[in-house]
Amino acid sequence: MALLWISLLCVVLGYLLLRRPKSGKCHLTPSPPRLPIIGNLHQLGPQPQRSLQALSQKHGPLLLLYFGSMPVLVASDNDSAQAVLKTHDRVLANRPSLIIPDHIFYKGKDLVFAKYGEYWRQVKKICILHLFSAKQVESFRSVREEEVFLMIENIFKLCSGPVDLSRVFRSTTNNIVSRVALGKKYYEEKQSRGLEFMQLLEELMVLMGAFHIGDIFPSLAWIGKLTGLDARLKRNSKGWNDFLEQVIEDHVTKRRANGEDEGRDFVDVLLEIRETGEMGFPIERDHIKALILDMFVAGTDTTYTVMEWTMAELMRRPAIIKKAQREVRTVSQGNSEVTEKDLPLLPYLKSVIKETLRLHPPVPLLVPREAMQDVEIGEYRVPAKTRVMVNVWAIGRDPKLWEDAEAFKPERFMDAGSIDLIKKHYFRFIPFGAGRRSCPGGPFALTAVELAIANLLNSFEWELPDGELPPGELDMAEACGITLRKKTPLRAVATPFQENVFRI
Repeated sequence: MALLWISLLCVVLGYLLLRRPKSGKCHLTPSPPRLPIIGNLHQLGPQPQRSLQALSQKHGPLLLLYFGSMPVLVASDNDSAQAVLKTHDRVLANRPSLIIPDHIFYKGKDLVFAKYGEYWRQVKKICILHLFSAKQVESFRSVREEEVFLMIENIFKLCSGPVDLSRVFRSTTNNIVSRVALGKKYYEEKQSRGLEFMQLLEELMVLMGAFHIGDIFPSLAWIGKLTGLDARLKRNSKGWNDFLEQVIEDHVTKRRANGEDEGRDFVDVLLEIRETGEMGFPIERDHIKALILDMFVAGTDTTYTVMEWTMAELMRRPAIIKKAQREVRTVSQGNSEVTEKDLPLLPYLKSVIKETLRLHPPVPLLVPREAMQDVEIGEYRVPAKTRVMVNVWAIGRDPKLWEDAEAFKPERFMDAGSIDLIKKHYFRFIPFGAGRRSCPGGPFALTAVELAIANLLNSFEWELPDGELPPGELDMAEACGITLRKKTPLRAVATPFQENVFRI
């Protein structure tokens, strides 16, 4: 009998040895000690991007954490980001199921949170070819210019006192996205639909930055009902569904009356694709609603926060803002407006915005991915269903990649010999992500930011309100949510530039 047990033990050991990787070096990624039940959740803190940076500095740039019992892989340098976003991009291209996005985006019928597969591929193709192509971005140039020029006009009216630039930027961005996506702007509309839109959008952004405990501990999902989060989520989802249903119905009626080519916006484009059957499978109204919601979630806060951080960084550094103003005003040649055709002539301004994106990426931890199968990254084994996060914020401040990494130096993007964003060092500057799940709307957002900042610098002199801190001590504290916002609103005094006085 003993001999039989010994024989069975030998067979089991032999099987286990044969299953080991041939290299004998593949093992789980380094992981800090964790607590029972909660895992490493206690180590995230209120600023996860900073906490994860500190953990990576101690344990390595590729780090395995546990949120409860769920494994989460965190990439915090350019090499590990390249492994995740390029080398193993396909295997790591899925999205995890998350309670809040599932409710908002009709269970993954959008682009950002859709599961990786044929549906996602078709939607991505449509977004690239029809919504965010160079031709389509150019077609909305007049919308961006009109809204930015209106922003300058409104600041001119307010410049007798401090201007809340954070509020101005949010309004301008929402109006641009609303006109491009829906054909009109609702954000400042005083009628009932305008007020409803504002309330829905503001609550949506709060919900997208909220944490649902059911995503970590499924058995505790009922707590969402107890806290009221589930009720808020259902109420907001229903509100958006009803609002967008009416928007689509209005577009259908308009298209019947006026034809297909009059004032085309994103809803019109999607309705046309629905009619032609281009997607290869039926596209329902819920698909259109989900894709339009993507525009607002991915295109409003992300854009306005870049404007906000750019002006905040400039106002801290009088020498840099003066240099940027000289460049803009040289190009504008005394005109009160800078147009999009002027933007290619502003390399220093573009470098200022790139440096802002390096230090303040709008989404500091890219939207999480999920491993579709077991995968080996270097010497480490990553099990299937592991969630994957890329800490873009940490990569942008890595002293191994950037000289004087914490300093604001736009010149680093002016010197072609100091950085190569296309080849070897591409993954050290990825503010809009990379690979299959990169943001296709990045060029659209960047154009709006460049146009807004150029006109602000062209039309006004800027300083902090009397009695506030000196420029170098401006409060730059961060507030984490769906995006990385400035914790306190940016207030500034605008004085019209005498040679470019904006006349109304």
